[in-house]
Amino acid sequence: MTDFDVAVLGAGAAGLCAAAELSREGCSVVVLEARERIGGRIHTRQVPGLPYPIELGAEFIHGDAPLTLALLRAAGIATVDTAGNRIVRRDGQLRSRDHDFSAVRALLQQAESLPQDLSVDEFLARHASDPALQAVRANARMMVEGFDAADPQRASVKAIAREWGGSSLQRQCRPVGGYAAVLAHLAQALDPAHSRLMLGTAVEALDWAGGRVRLSAREAAGSAVTLSARRAIVTLPVSVLQLPAGASGAVEFAPALDDKRAALEGLALGPVIKVILQFRRPFWEQLEHGRWHDGGFLHDEQAAFPTLWTALPWRVPVLTAWIGGPQAQRLAGAGRAQLITQALQSVQHVLGVTESLSDELVLAHVHDWGADRHARGAYSYVTVGGAQAPQALAQPLRDTLFFAGEATCVDHSGTVEAALQSGRCAVRAIIGAMRGA
Repeated sequence: MTDFDVAVLGAGAAGLCAAAELSREGCSVVVLEARERIGGRIHTRQVPGLPYPIELGAEFIHGDAPLTLALLRAAGIATVDTAGNRIVRRDGQLRSRDHDFSAVRALLQQAESLPQDLSVDEFLARHASDPALQAVRANARMMVEGFDAADPQRASVKAIAREWGGSSLQRQCRPVGGYAAVLAHLAQALDPAHSRLMLGTAVEALDWAGGRVRLSAREAAGSAVTLSARRAIVTLPVSVLQLPAGASGAVEFAPALDDKRAALEGLALGPVIKVILQFRRPFWEQLEHGRWHDGGFLHDEQAAFPTLWTALPWRVPVLTAWIGGPQAQRLAGAGRAQLITQALQSVQHVLGVTESLSDELVLAHVHDWGADRHARGAYSYVTVGGAQAPQALAQPLRDTLFFAGEATCVDHSGTVEAALQSGRCAVRAIIGAMRGA
């Protein structure tokens, strides 16, 4: 098959969800993915002997996620709430901190009434003279960089306030066994008689000038591939769509996506580096006579990796070191060995451990999403003045090109749920166009 009803660019959550829905509708569909695996910014590894998935990419289900949870139920996958105390190192001491962002949320809610959008930094600077808000401002900035992987100098304070006013900070859970099973469930829904899933196939050019789509791609072995379709769904990250013509990894659209230029200028993809450290034993549970036995998330603004978390409620010897936003950008180009060293030093610093942890380390799993050539970042955020950018990016072009991906979804921005919802929305738009033709 070289001619399809719909071609889908990208086999991440948005692309696979869209392809599965199209297949159920009886459409012939081809999914082209540059990587040799499905998942996109979901990347689950199963480690022999470890009863816990290593998630190099998306890991948590944030807040209300109806489509994610429905797919999990359909695949027979349970979820488990994250557990444990939130611990922070401040003034040289470890302290338990209530998982309560009410003060931060209350401050950011004031931004909703601003006559004009500001960056997060500009907004927080307006409250710099109030000493009672010093800690609140610091926490707000830390959350923007850590939770949203965003640059406070570029991120829209109105968009952040809208996001934090929702449910994303209220509840977190994990899919048991990791996100990979959800993706496998979607891939298995493709009808093999009318569908193709082409991994290791990078789209280089997409011509949509004549009301149809002609794709030129290249397989990993170097072979050229040419396909055609009536329509296409583009689920590429905004960072890839923002690449200049001729840049490595860029897709050449003909005609060019001039109508999407303003939308793309209103969005950015924040960098994230994850280092998952697998130890011989969960030594942190015995520190200070077991005081931190139930530690879940640990924070230390002075550490190279300021956020760590355990695998609770599973008691396995795994710690995840996380850094996002400008701090992750400052580590751009660091090699694997350096990142592992910095992650281990961060664990030492936050836990107050003086001896080296190298002998305790069994294995380290590292992924720098900013350096990932197929992603060039972890997840999107709205920049100043870009409030309408997600909706504008999602709008189809001439009933031929459709767009999906977490950057096109406002209500669940930056999450797997957003990607899934966007894929479903794109399919609904395509089915509507087909029936109206």
